[in-house]
Amino acid sequence: MSATPNRTAPESTFRASILRRLRHNVSKTSLRNPVILLRHFGIAPADVFVSSYPRSGSTWLRFLLYEILTGQTADFRVVNQVFPGVGNHRFAPRLLSGGGRLIHSHEPYRREYRKAVYLVRDIRDVVLSAYAREKATGLVRWEFRDYLIPFLRGRTNGFGSWQQHVRSWLDADIKTTGDLLVITFEDMRSDPQRVLVSVVKFLGADANLPVIQAAINNNSIERMRIKEDNSQDSLKSRTEDGRFVRKGSVEGWRKKLNDAQLRAISRYAGEELLRMGYAPTSEPSDLSQAPNRERPLQTQP
Repeated sequence: MSATPNRTAPESTFRASILRRLRHNVSKTSLRNPVILLRHFGIAPADVFVSSYPRSGSTWLRFLLYEILTGQTADFRVVNQVFPGVGNHRFAPRLLSGGGRLIHSHEPYRREYRKAVYLVRDIRDVVLSAYAREKATGLVRWEFRDYLIPFLRGRTNGFGSWQQHVRSWLDADIKTTGDLLVITFEDMRSDPQRVLVSVVKFLGADANLPVIQAAINNNSIERMRIKEDNSQDSLKSRTEDGRFVRKGSVEGWRKKLNDAQLRAISRYAGEELLRMGYAPTSEPSDLSQAPNRERPLQTQP
């Protein structure tokens, strides 16, 4: 009598894939609204949010802040427990002065967010990263040429478009009170120590340079990819391009987007790109010279 093949693992993977696509599709409908309200229950005035549009580098920032504030080595499981996403914050430790918690969010600005760090990444790199990850995990099956316009219209996830997201945060009332710190992924890549000093001071913690540099060294892109490989909590990709931790490229779009695609992005998000100081598609970026750049708010030393 021949043995029956064991299909448990493939069947389980298939069911998980179907469930993941179902959740993803529901998240783009109005059914998500009551869920989002529930997730924001129990936010305290002392809590500080670290927010970004998806695929903007917030996981890297969370790993860095975890090590700086706790002195412990970060991995995916412990960071998700100590520095959780909104909705999982109830039992998060109160790491900040005044008993505040650090909470992660991909949501546009909400009035519950009384103090926040907002991380921005160039939409032209964001869309490439988002497409690669969603294609690798089975959330989309389109070619990129069919993905771009729905992405620009805010129809590929539940967080709206990149430009609407950026606008909601840059126009938030907490900006006028000094309770919003805007940073960019590109600045983090070029000078992580400077950016992290400003973030740590903004959080009311001690900006110890050796501690900050040690966290940077321990969470390089290469080491983050090793942590991803060793993690049981991150969804693995079968392709290099679809990894959760990719290459962290800056201006990688220059080699991948054609002129028509760049014109479409400028048509939908050009105003916000200029507002953040990102260079036009025809010029290399020099963010330090961009006159209209939304600069991070300075905290007192």
